This record gives sequence, structure tokens and C-alpha cells, in this order.
Amino acid sequence: MGEVTNVSEYEAIAKQKLPKMVFDYYASGAEDQWTLQENRNAFSRILFRPRILIDVSKIDMSTTVLGFKISMPIMIAPTAMQKMAHPEGEYATARAASAAGTIMTLSSWATSSVEEVASTGPGIRFFQLYVYKDRNVVAQLVRRAERAGFKAIALTVDTPRLGRREADIKNRFTLPPFLTLKNFEGLDLGKMDQADDSGLASYVAGQIDRTLSWKDVKWLQTITKLPILVKGVLTAEDTRIAVQSGAAGIIVSNHGARQLDYVPATISALEEVVKAAQGRVPVFLDGGVRRGTDVFKALALGASGIFIGRPVVFSLAAEGEAGVRKVLQMLRDEFELTMALSGCRSLKEISRDHIVADWDTPRTQQPRYNPRL
Repeated sequence: MGEVTNVSEYEAIAKQKLPKMVFDYYASGAEDQWTLQENRNAFSRILFRPRILIDVSKIDMSTTVLGFKISMPIMIAPTAMQKMAHPEGEYATARAASAAGTIMTLSSWATSSVEEVASTGPGIRFFQLYVYKDRNVVAQLVRRAERAGFKAIALTVDTPRLGRREADIKNRFTLPPFLTLKNFEGLDLGKMDQADDSGLASYVAGQIDRTLSWKDVKWLQTITKLPILVKGVLTAEDTRIAVQSGAAGIIVSNHGARQLDYVPATISALEEVVKAAQGRVPVFLDGGVRRGTDVFKALALGASGIFIGRPVVFSLAAEGEAGVRKVLQMLRDEFELTMALSGCRSLKEISRDHIVADWDTPRTQQPRYNPRL
């Protein structure tokens, strides 16, 4: 195996290194996995309109997210159970994010607790929240995240039930016996039973609240001062309700194509959401980002930043903390190069005119010049 030169190469390395049950859990999508492919394919239908002869000797990729300054608009999405990938799990991811000067989102279903992740040192961290049937558990968890210095809650809203992930059913997926969902350890919610199908699906059916609705987004604001990002929005309608409900931001996400199959790619849904938000809250994207070009395309369509999920667990499996650092560095370098070659020196210079999407109407209404006329 030669040197890794791009983010996607980590997937094959992870597949070699990990037990089948673990790799399949990280890699698979829902049902036919159409949206899983589409999350990637949709990016390839957006092309660049680069501007030339612009002085690009200095490029500034820095930005602010909810008032926090970060080095680049590339952040880490919440992914569950990272110690299945590598013994250091979320600790390694937290250190890599901090070293890169960016934000890590910790999953509710992490194999390290909010306190443990905070103990790795300084860094801007968000906490992804699943709403459990027992609201005392939720309130306690949010308080712990707040006390541990987490700066925002990313509320996952696309999972009243777990999507049908057939590899997990075949593999009878369950959390390996030496690991626990650390945030719930003392609450007897940290273990996952072996089930006839997917142990995680059974856990979700038993513990996660299917009645979750917009009133709970309001309730969450009564128990915490932290800004709430609504994660899992794909439509203009829900964008408007999210803004009305006091969301501080929106994450356009289809849960890595693991929930409802045949929803559009997030990059395809992004512009609808951005237009509906009308600049009142920032809009972020996750799903399918593997190249710096993908990051640029998302920003050109109005995203304030992107989150990466699977590349983190795959690189973690391959090389631990160093792997996650390398993924962040490669994406940063590619994004910087894309900016330079497109003629953009700062994020505010990236515009809709720098891309052409397959759904755009042709730019000119004039008939093409015909040399024979």
C-alpha cells in the first residue's frame, strides 16, 4: 500500500483492518443505498466556472461558526462508537480536530463521555443529541455537555426510528462487549443487547422518543442556553419552521444516507434550504464530502461550512489520530487549491457564479453566435 493521497483511499484500508460487523456498520446506508451513492454522485454534476488572473498569493480559509473562529469551514460530524475503529476513539478525533483548529461534534452514542473528551484539552466542541423517552436523561446529558464546555447542541431530527441498514441485520450488529455508550453508562442505557436483527435498531426502538416534535425544540431551549443546530433538514418547509422555532442553525443532512433511502443528496437539497433560511441562520451540510472541490461547491451553493463523518472513522481505523489529522489536512489543502484555481482569496469571494449545476437554466438567453449567419 503506497502513501495515502486522498480521503477516499482510507475506506479500503479500514475495510482490511476492521472486523466485518464494524466496517459494515460504518460504511453502509439504508436499504438499496441509492442515496448513499447519490450523496457522492450529485457533487460530480456540479462544475466550476473559474475566474482567472486574480492575485491568489494569499488565501484566507478562516471563518466563524456561531461566533467561534475556526481555521477552515471543514468540521467533524458526529459518528457513533469510534472506539470500534481504534482504541483511542473519540479522544484521538478530539485531538485531531483541535490540532487542525476546527470543531468536533461528539455523538450521543460515543464510546467516550463528554467529560473524557473535554479532558483531551482545549477545543471547540459541539454535542449531538438524541432525545430519549426519559427526558430527565436528556436534561442531565445536556447539562453535562454544557458543564464540560461544549458550545452547541446538534439535535438529530431524522431518527424517530432507525433506518433499515441490511448489513447490520445480517451481521446482527451490536456494540462489542468491551465497549459501552459512555454517556449513558451510569443510567443502565450504556449497553446494547444482542437482537434477532440489528441490536442498534432494537435499542433505538426501546429508548429513542418517536413523539419528538417541534415543541421539543422549544423545550430544549428552556433547559439550556446553548445554541441549537437542527440536524437532518432537507426541505424549505422544515427550514422555515426551524427558524421560527428558534434554531441557531441548520444542518442539511440525510444522516449519511442511513435513514430514509431515496431522499436527495444533501448537495442537491442545499440550495432550497439556503433560500428558505433567507440568511437568518447559517446553513451547514454533511454527506458525501470527500474532496476540497466538494467543500467549495457546498459554499458556492450557500453553505457556511461542511461536516465530514465516514472519512473520520475510516482514517481513525487506518492510522488513529494521525489518520484523522491527515484527512483534515488533505481536505484543507485541496480546498485551498480549489479556491486559488477558481480565483477566490477568502470565503466571502466564493459565489454562486463560480459553479454551474446540472439543474441551472442556461446562463444566456441570447441565441448562440452562428458564424454562418
